[in-house]
Formats: sequence, structure tokens, C-alpha cells
Amino acid sequence: MHPFDPLNVTRRQFLGKASLGLGSAALASLLNPRLFAAGASSSALLPHFAPKAKRVIWLTQAGAPSQLETFDYKPGLAAMFDKDMPASVRGDQRLTGFTSGQGRLPIAPSVYKFSQHGQSGMWLSELLPHTAKLADEICVIRSMHTEAINHDPAMTLMQTGHMNGGRPSFGAWVSYGLGTMNENLPSFVAMVSRPSGKTNAQPLHERMWGSGFLPAKYQGVRFNSGKNPVLFLNDPPGITTARRRAMLDDLGGLNHLTLNDYQDPETRNRIDQFEMAFRMQASVPELSDISQEPEKVFEAYGPESKKPGSFAANCILARRLAERGVRFIQLYHRGWDQHDNLPSGIKSQCYDTDQPTAALLMELKERGLLEDTLVIWGGEFGRTVFSQGKLTADNYGRDHHPRCFSIWMAGAGIKRGHVLGETDDFSYNIVKDPVHIHDLNATALHLLGIDHTRLTHRFQGRDFRLTDVHGHVVDKILV
Repeated sequence: MHPFDPLNVTRRQFLGKASLGLGSAALASLLNPRLFAAGASSSALLPHFAPKAKRVIWLTQAGAPSQLETFDYKPGLAAMFDKDMPASVRGDQRLTGFTSGQGRLPIAPSVYKFSQHGQSGMWLSELLPHTAKLADEICVIRSMHTEAINHDPAMTLMQTGHMNGGRPSFGAWVSYGLGTMNENLPSFVAMVSRPSGKTNAQPLHERMWGSGFLPAKYQGVRFNSGKNPVLFLNDPPGITTARRRAMLDDLGGLNHLTLNDYQDPETRNRIDQFEMAFRMQASVPELSDISQEPEKVFEAYGPESKKPGSFAANCILARRLAERGVRFIQLYHRGWDQHDNLPSGIKSQCYDTDQPTAALLMELKERGLLEDTLVIWGGEFGRTVFSQGKLTADNYGRDHHPRCFSIWMAGAGIKRGHVLGETDDFSYNIVKDPVHIHDLNATALHLLGIDHTRLTHRFQGRDFRLTDVHGHVVDKILV
């Protein structure tokens, strides 16, 4: 046989040879569609190693819960009531505008009692009786810290790895790197609940679940309460499913012409999003209808669980989303910003969240989902030991405090009944095992089988990643 000469070939020979390559490519795309995904990058062959977690449920407590009333027990403060916080404790750390003008910084011990729970002997507040029953399931980190001292930059840093807007959220990075497990639902869903009591509910910007400079199809889809959980998803009166399908086919044809002409990846994203919306018209109504849940489920999640849009109802939806293969589920509960009247405000917040959180954890465990689900509970920073405003024996407020705060994690790959980190006697500075926001994000990605230094996307000539140039996996909390 004569060797194939690419410079001396007939049209018939060229098409014959080319068809073999096209056939192989088509077969490969069927066997692994993600290899041919638009915008392939360093993340195209994820996970990097065997994951412990398939999905994440992030219970974001927006507004910054006080660690002094929840997880960081400081019994010695009782003897220091209304004494000035020593200047040596604060050092040169900055204060917010709320308290920088106060004449003094009086110490405010928590009015709530703590006790030990579980075989681990974990100290937890009386505000969390349901979480306390699961003390041996969770891992509390008492040594979280951040640079941001105000809510929006702190939340943006926690969710996107940077205090400035414009970068992809954690869920968008995960969707980008790992893709979807259910073609009929988005891989990233966000839900926002309001507090039942009167408290300061900080606004949340949609960048918290946005895709930043990643393709738009990776952004989170917000589920709302009521008959239409996803805005503009339902067809208007008079439009049948068949007619909608025909309209999308015609629109898709036009978009494909544009795509062929300009090769704009956003046109491909638009086509994908229209198709996802069409599939969601069938999947979302069944998913969001929790009325068919057994009565014992509502009893487990508490008295707010039948109220659409409550944190309890959203926790039930989170479990249903997890069961259906949604990879990243983010719940935001607003109202933790207690600059004054903290004792009553935080009690109301714990009423909203404690029982539903524990019920979600128990249901995940009972259904075999907790072993491959990572659950994270926490806010964007902590609270000061000194009172903001007037201090009385039973009332006080607390200002923002980025130097130390508490969160907890549970589920896939996380040590159970474990406490990491230690703060000083004032819960003001970390004295052991500090964990930065970047470390938390690196660890969560690690549990999903992702090396945080290798999940990157090139934008404007630079390779970006969630943890920027920071972050270390916190091995001490891993099984």
C-alpha cells in the first residue's frame, strides 16, 4: 500500500478519511459530553481525585450570628460584666463606625446558658436545643476569620473569594467544574428566607449566586416562594407545551445561525438556558410542591415549615433538591445583624433555624444522603464581646467582628463530634488553629474532589480561581 499523502489527495479520499475522524469524535462526545463542552479549560477533567461529597448544602446565616451566644462558650465573662475591655485585647484592630465613637467598650457576657452535649461533650448554647441533639454529627470551627468588617464585602468574600463584585460564586465554580447530575434541573439553586421576628434583615445582592465572568449557565437559579418558584418559567394562558416547543425550535435555529456566524459562547449559553427552562417547566412544579410530604416531616421541621418561603420550608426543599441530584444548594436566612436588642433578636433567629437545620441533617442521614453531602452552617463574620450602645443586665447589642467567629460543617468526609480552633478569653482573637475563608473554601472543594489550585478560568489574560492565590485544606477536620 502507498502511504497517504495529504498534499496529493482527491476530494473523495479526503472525505473518506475525514469521516473516520468525525465518527470517532461523535462517539467520544456521546460517551463523555463534557469533553466537548464549550469553553473547555483546566477544569475539563474534574474531579481531580475521588470525592467524598457529591453535593453541598450551604446554610448561610446572613447578618453574622454571634458566636458568644451560640458556639463559643466563655464562662469567665460573667465576672467581667460592664468592665472595659482591656486595650491590649483589641490592640490596633479597627472598629466600625457604629462603635468607634463610643466613650467605652463595656464587656457584655451572654445572657444564655451553655451546657455539654453528646459523647463529644461539645459546649452549645441553650438557644440550639435541636442542634445540640446532633452534637456528635457536626464539626464546629471556632477559629474562622476574615478581613471584611462590613456585611456586603464580607459576604461577597465568603461566596466569591474576593470582596469586590464581578467574580463567580462558589456554586458557580462547582457547576463549572463538575457539571450537573440532573439534566432537568439546574446544578446550582439558591433560596432566600426572611426572619419571622422583627430584626435587621440585611439585603443580599444577586452576585452571591452569580456566575461572574464564567458563562451565564453556571449561575445559581433562585427559587422563590409561592406558585411560581422560578420567575417567568410558566407559559402564559393560551400557550401549550407543543407550541412552546415549536417556538423554542424556531428560536434555536436562529440562535444557531448567529452562533455559526460569530462563535460567541454567550449565544451557546442562551440556547442551553432556553432548553433548561423548557425542561424545568416539567420538573420544577413537582419538586416545589411540598404539600404531599407526610405530616411527620412538617412536625420534624417545626411550626414554620408549612409557610412558603420560611427557612423551614426551604430546608425541606433543600432535601428534595438533594434527592433529585442538584449539586449545590444554597439557603440564605437573613436577620442575624443584632446591633441592639440582641438577646431577643438572636432568640427569634434560632427559633427560625435551629429545628429545621437539625431536621434536615437527620433526614439526610436517615435517607443515606449525609454520607456524600457536605453541609455548612454559618455567617460572614462574628460579633464583639463588648456592647454596642447601652448595656443592661438583660439587654445589649454587638458590633461586627471579623477577627474570630464560629461555623459548623457536617457530612461527607468531616470529623463528627469535633471542635477545631480556640479563641482568647474574650472571644476576640484566635489563639489556636486559625481558619480563613479561603481555607474553608479550599476544604469544601477538596471534599468535592477538586484541587482548589487547579480549578481555574482564564479571564482578561489571567487564570482566576475561587481561592485567588490563597487557601489551604484544613486536614484537621477531615476523616
